[in-house]
Amino acid sequence: MPNDTLASDIAEIRSAYVRDRFAFVPGATVVRIVRALGATDEDLSRLGTVSDALESDPTLPFRKTRTGRFGFDPVAMEVRRLEFQPFMLSTEDDFVRHDAGKVRIFDEIRDDLQQNTALQALFVLKFMVFDGMRVEHRPRLDYDSDRWVCTLLNVRTTTTRDLVGEPALEGVHSDGVDHTMTTYLGSANMTEDSAVTFLHEMDEKNGTRWHDTDPALVRARAQHREFLDTCLIVDHELKHSVSTLNAADPDRPATRDLLAFLTRRPVSASHHSRDFDSPAPHPDLPMTVPLRAFGEPASVA
Repeated sequence: MPNDTLASDIAEIRSAYVRDRFAFVPGATVVRIVRALGATDEDLSRLGTVSDALESDPTLPFRKTRTGRFGFDPVAMEVRRLEFQPFMLSTEDDFVRHDAGKVRIFDEIRDDLQQNTALQALFVLKFMVFDGMRVEHRPRLDYDSDRWVCTLLNVRTTTTRDLVGEPALEGVHSDGVDHTMTTYLGSANMTEDSAVTFLHEMDEKNGTRWHDTDPALVRARAQHREFLDTCLIVDHELKHSVSTLNAADPDRPATRDLLAFLTRRPVSASHHSRDFDSPAPHPDLPMTVPLRAFGEPASVA
């Protein structure tokens, strides 16, 4: 794909994101973009199976998860792997669940994912969409910083006869960040009406189950069904919820694999995650990827 076509595709996604405060990008479009950004066909294939190596989740029995922290540096124009830190979301982040406010320790993302050229291209795509965009500020984040911290979650949700898989057990929520991006990797035995994402106005009550929400406060809905279907959300301007994962054949497990890129400014001294926000590079799993630009970002409101 020529650079001008690539730049046009990213500009179109960015324009929708700025205008609507969310954007849903079909997987075929994302595949085309990440290939142009250096993703190989071999790595695209590997990305579809990387979730097979996930470990258990610290608080949810129907989920397997690995996480990693990455830093966007707009000055050096690089994204790099950051050292391990525990993870916490609280009610201050618009997150209401039994483990809200608890320190969670996840198994770490490894080189099989972070060195995948398709994953690296997804980082570049996300940065090019949100870089320079003005958003509603979250309390206790440092908006004087030019750095961004991105927690990447690789998640497999599973439903069996004995276990109901909830992609968002917390109901209506935000992720405590500035920009959320979710990218679909695949599923097995999932019904066609499973795992629908609903985008809610900020007036919707946190913790409300997706089927109990006020229809008048639903801004949009989307469903990840095709490989690399991707949704971007301005996280402090729209909340979201996700419907249950149901099994087409109840005698077989249903699985759904996703990447979630949770990106925010560094926290301030009074933030509950202050002790978990190190900018230091990872000592054992280094990764640095250039953020390739295609001209100056457009002026946006």
